Amino acid sequence: MPDERPLVVITASVPSTQADASLALRKYVLYAEAVARHGGRPLQLAANATAAEREAAFGTMDGLLLSGGTDLHPARYGRSIDGSRDIEPDRDELEARAWAAAEARDLPVLGICRGLQAINVFAGGTLLQDVADHPGPAYGSGPPARMHPIRIDPATRFGRTLTDRPATLAVNTYHHQAVTANDLAPSLVASAWAASPAGEIVEALEAPGERFVVGVQCHPERTEFTPAAFEGLWAAFLTACRAGRAAVGRGS
Repeated sequence: MPDERPLVVITASVPSTQADASLALRKYVLYAEAVARHGGRPLQLAANATAAEREAAFGTMDGLLLSGGTDLHPARYGRSIDGSRDIEPDRDELEARAWAAAEARDLPVLGICRGLQAINVFAGGTLLQDVADHPGPAYGSGPPARMHPIRIDPATRFGRTLTDRPATLAVNTYHHQAVTANDLAPSLVASAWAASPAGEIVEALEAPGERFVVGVQCHPERTEFTPAAFEGLWAAFLTACRAGRAAVGRGS
Protein backbone atom coordinates (compact mmCIF):
# COMPACT_ATOMS: atom_id res chain seq x y z
CA MET A 1 0.00 0.00 0.00
CA PRO A 2 1.21 3.55 -0.65
CA ASP A 3 2.62 5.53 2.25
CA GLU A 4 0.03 8.24 2.90
CA ARG A 5 2.11 10.17 5.41
CA PRO A 6 3.07 13.66 4.22
CA LEU A 7 6.64 13.85 2.95
CA VAL A 8 8.70 16.53 4.68
CA VAL A 9 12.06 17.48 3.20
CA ILE A 10 14.56 18.45 5.90
CA THR A 11 17.54 20.44 4.65
CA ALA A 12 20.93 19.66 6.16
CA SER A 13 24.64 20.22 5.91
CA VAL A 14 26.88 17.39 4.72
CA PRO A 15 27.81 15.60 7.99
CA SER A 16 31.36 14.80 6.85
CA THR A 17 32.08 18.51 6.41
CA GLN A 18 31.16 19.33 10.01
CA ALA A 19 33.57 19.45 12.95
CA ASP A 20 31.75 16.48 14.55
CA ALA A 21 30.04 14.33 11.92
CA SER A 22 28.36 12.06 14.49
CA LEU A 23 26.86 15.06 16.30
CA ALA A 24 25.61 16.45 12.98
CA LEU A 25 23.82 13.16 12.34
CA ARG A 26 22.29 13.14 15.82
CA LYS A 27 20.97 16.67 15.25
CA TYR A 28 19.26 15.54 12.05
CA VAL A 29 17.68 12.60 13.85
CA LEU A 30 15.98 15.00 16.28
CA TYR A 31 14.27 16.83 13.40
CA ALA A 32 13.26 13.55 11.80
CA GLU A 33 11.87 12.22 15.08
CA ALA A 34 9.74 15.35 15.55
CA VAL A 35 8.30 15.03 12.04
CA ALA A 36 7.62 11.31 12.47
CA ARG A 37 6.14 11.85 15.94
CA HIS A 38 3.39 13.94 14.36
CA GLY A 39 2.66 11.61 11.47
CA GLY A 40 5.10 12.78 8.82
CA ARG A 41 7.65 11.02 6.64
CA PRO A 42 11.03 12.79 6.98
CA LEU A 43 13.49 12.98 4.08
CA GLN A 44 16.93 14.42 4.70
CA LEU A 45 18.30 16.44 1.79
CA ALA A 46 21.93 17.43 2.30
CA ALA A 47 23.84 20.14 0.50
CA ASN A 48 25.67 17.55 -1.65
CA ALA A 49 22.44 16.12 -3.10
CA THR A 50 22.56 15.68 -6.86
CA ALA A 51 20.39 17.70 -9.22
CA ALA A 52 18.22 14.63 -9.78
CA GLU A 53 17.82 14.03 -6.03
CA ARG A 54 16.84 17.66 -5.51
CA GLU A 55 14.35 17.63 -8.36
CA ALA A 56 12.72 14.46 -7.04
CA ALA A 57 12.54 15.77 -3.48
CA PHE A 58 11.18 19.20 -4.43
CA GLY A 59 8.62 17.67 -6.77
CA THR A 60 7.18 15.23 -4.24
CA MET A 61 7.54 17.00 -0.89
CA ASP A 62 4.43 18.04 1.01
CA GLY A 63 6.30 20.41 3.30
CA LEU A 64 9.74 21.90 3.85
CA LEU A 65 11.70 22.07 7.10
CA LEU A 66 14.68 24.46 6.99
CA SER A 67 16.81 23.20 9.86
CA GLY A 68 19.44 24.82 12.04
CA GLY A 69 23.08 25.18 11.16
CA THR A 70 25.79 27.63 10.18
CA ASP A 71 25.45 31.21 8.98
CA LEU A 72 24.08 32.28 5.62
CA HIS A 73 26.49 34.23 3.46
CA PRO A 74 25.73 37.95 3.94
CA ALA A 75 25.93 38.41 0.17
CA ARG A 76 22.51 36.75 0.13
CA TYR A 77 21.11 39.92 1.69
CA GLY A 78 23.46 42.44 0.13
CA ARG A 79 25.97 42.80 2.97
CA SER A 80 29.64 42.09 3.51
CA ILE A 81 30.86 39.74 6.22
CA ASP A 82 30.69 41.45 9.62
CA GLY A 83 30.44 38.76 12.25
CA SER A 84 29.20 35.83 10.15
CA ARG A 85 31.26 32.66 10.39
CA ASP A 86 31.33 29.02 9.27
CA ILE A 87 29.54 29.92 6.04
CA GLU A 88 28.41 27.11 3.69
CA PRO A 89 27.50 28.52 0.25
CA ASP A 90 26.42 25.07 -0.99
CA ARG A 91 23.82 24.84 1.72
CA ASP A 92 22.68 28.40 1.03
CA GLU A 93 22.10 27.41 -2.59
CA LEU A 94 20.24 24.21 -1.66
CA GLU A 95 17.90 26.05 0.66
CA ALA A 96 17.30 28.93 -1.73
CA ARG A 97 16.17 26.41 -4.35
CA ALA A 98 14.09 24.50 -1.79
CA TRP A 99 12.41 27.74 -0.71
CA ALA A 100 11.65 28.67 -4.32
CA ALA A 101 10.19 25.22 -4.97
CA ALA A 102 7.98 25.45 -1.88
CA GLU A 103 6.86 28.94 -2.90
CA ALA A 104 6.01 27.78 -6.42
CA ARG A 105 3.89 24.92 -5.06
CA ASP A 106 2.37 26.88 -2.15
CA LEU A 107 3.73 24.38 0.40
CA PRO A 108 4.06 24.75 4.19
CA VAL A 109 7.49 25.81 5.47
CA LEU A 110 8.86 25.62 9.00
CA GLY A 111 12.21 27.23 9.78
CA ILE A 112 14.25 26.52 12.90
CA CYS A 113 17.11 28.79 14.07
CA ARG A 114 19.12 29.20 10.84
CA GLY A 115 15.85 28.26 9.16
CA LEU A 116 14.08 31.32 10.61
CA GLN A 117 16.96 33.46 9.36
CA ALA A 118 16.82 31.80 5.94
CA ILE A 119 13.08 32.46 5.61
CA ASN A 120 13.69 36.12 6.44
CA VAL A 121 16.55 36.45 3.96
CA PHE A 122 14.78 34.60 1.14
CA ALA A 123 11.74 36.83 1.71
CA GLY A 124 13.87 39.95 1.30
CA GLY A 125 15.07 40.70 4.82
CA THR A 126 18.50 41.04 6.41
CA LEU A 127 20.27 39.75 9.54
CA LEU A 128 22.15 41.08 12.53
CA GLN A 129 25.36 39.13 12.03
CA ASP A 130 26.47 38.80 15.64
CA VAL A 131 24.76 39.17 19.01
CA ALA A 132 27.60 39.37 21.51
CA ASP A 133 27.35 37.13 24.60
CA HIS A 134 24.02 35.68 23.46
CA PRO A 135 24.52 31.99 22.53
CA GLY A 136 25.19 29.22 24.98
CA PRO A 137 27.63 26.34 24.50
CA ALA A 138 27.40 24.21 21.39
CA TYR A 139 24.64 21.60 21.46
CA GLY A 140 25.92 18.29 22.79
CA SER A 141 28.28 19.92 25.29
CA GLY A 142 25.73 20.51 28.02
CA PRO A 143 22.56 22.49 28.63
CA PRO A 144 22.17 25.90 27.00
CA ALA A 145 23.82 28.68 28.97
CA ARG A 146 20.52 30.50 29.19
CA MET A 147 16.85 29.64 28.94
CA HIS A 148 15.59 33.10 28.12
CA PRO A 149 11.97 34.31 28.08
CA ILE A 150 10.16 35.20 24.88
CA ARG A 151 7.00 37.26 24.54
CA ILE A 152 4.39 35.75 22.23
CA ASP A 153 1.53 37.38 20.34
CA PRO A 154 -1.29 34.87 20.94
CA ALA A 155 -3.25 36.22 17.97
CA THR A 156 -0.62 35.13 15.44
CA ARG A 157 -0.43 31.74 13.73
CA PHE A 158 2.60 30.84 15.85
CA GLY A 159 0.84 31.91 19.04
CA ARG A 160 -2.24 29.88 18.16
CA THR A 161 -0.23 26.70 17.55
CA LEU A 162 1.25 26.60 21.04
CA THR A 163 -0.52 24.36 23.51
CA ASP A 164 -2.50 26.50 26.00
CA ARG A 165 -1.44 29.66 24.10
CA PRO A 166 0.99 31.07 26.68
CA ALA A 167 1.96 34.76 26.60
CA THR A 168 5.58 33.97 27.56
CA LEU A 169 7.83 30.92 27.46
CA ALA A 170 11.45 30.17 28.35
CA VAL A 171 13.38 28.82 25.36
CA ASN A 172 16.88 27.58 24.61
CA THR A 173 19.56 29.78 23.05
CA TYR A 174 21.97 28.38 20.46
CA HIS A 175 22.24 31.26 17.99
CA HIS A 176 24.63 34.19 17.59
CA GLN A 177 22.78 35.87 14.70
CA ALA A 178 19.31 37.37 14.80
CA VAL A 179 16.51 39.26 13.09
CA THR A 180 15.67 42.68 14.51
CA ALA A 181 12.65 44.82 13.66
CA ASN A 182 14.80 46.66 11.11
CA ASP A 183 15.89 43.36 9.52
CA LEU A 184 12.43 41.83 9.16
CA ALA A 185 11.33 41.21 5.56
CA PRO A 186 8.43 43.44 4.49
CA SER A 187 6.25 40.44 3.65
CA LEU A 188 6.64 38.85 7.11
CA VAL A 189 5.36 39.66 10.58
CA ALA A 190 6.98 39.03 13.95
CA SER A 191 5.03 36.81 16.32
CA ALA A 192 7.45 36.56 19.28
CA TRP A 193 10.26 38.72 20.66
CA ALA A 194 13.04 38.60 23.25
CA ALA A 195 15.47 40.97 24.87
CA SER A 196 19.15 40.54 23.98
CA PRO A 197 22.45 42.40 24.42
CA ALA A 198 21.72 43.93 20.99
CA GLY A 199 18.18 44.98 21.90
CA GLU A 200 14.87 43.40 20.91
CA ILE A 201 15.15 40.46 18.52
CA VAL A 202 12.51 38.44 16.70
CA GLU A 203 12.03 34.96 18.18
CA ALA A 204 9.30 33.87 15.77
CA LEU A 205 8.08 35.17 12.43
CA GLU A 206 5.50 34.17 9.88
CA ALA A 207 3.85 35.01 6.60
CA PRO A 208 0.33 36.42 6.94
CA GLY A 209 -2.42 34.61 5.06
CA GLU A 210 -3.54 31.02 4.76
CA ARG A 211 -0.23 29.38 3.82
CA PHE A 212 1.78 27.99 6.74
CA VAL A 213 5.17 29.75 6.79
CA VAL A 214 6.61 30.00 10.30
CA GLY A 215 10.12 30.42 11.66
CA VAL A 216 11.30 30.07 15.26
CA GLN A 217 14.71 31.11 16.56
CA CYS A 218 14.95 28.46 19.28
CA HIS A 219 15.32 24.69 18.75
CA PRO A 220 11.99 22.97 19.57
CA GLU A 221 13.29 19.61 18.32
CA ARG A 222 15.61 19.54 21.37
CA THR A 223 12.82 18.46 23.68
CA GLU A 224 15.04 18.21 26.77
CA PHE A 225 15.37 22.01 26.67
CA THR A 226 11.99 22.94 25.14
CA PRO A 227 8.60 23.67 26.73
CA ALA A 228 5.98 21.05 25.89
CA ALA A 229 3.81 23.80 24.35
CA PHE A 230 5.98 23.61 21.21
CA GLU A 231 4.56 20.20 20.36
CA GLY A 232 1.58 22.20 19.11
CA LEU A 233 3.84 23.89 16.55
CA TRP A 234 5.01 20.54 15.18
CA ALA A 235 1.42 19.29 15.07
CA ALA A 236 0.22 22.39 13.20
CA PHE A 237 3.04 22.12 10.65
CA LEU A 238 2.26 18.47 9.91
CA THR A 239 -1.45 19.22 9.76
CA ALA A 240 -0.71 21.83 7.09
CA CYS A 241 1.46 19.33 5.17
CA ARG A 242 -1.27 16.71 5.41
CA ALA A 243 -3.95 19.13 4.22
CA GLY A 244 -1.95 20.07 1.14
CA ARG A 245 -1.34 16.43 0.31
CA ALA A 246 -5.04 15.65 0.61
CA ALA A 247 -5.97 18.62 -1.56
CA VAL A 248 -4.02 17.23 -4.52
CA GLY A 249 -4.90 13.60 -3.78
CA ARG A 250 -1.26 12.53 -3.83
CA GLY A 251 0.04 9.15 -2.70
CA SER A 252 3.44 7.59 -3.16
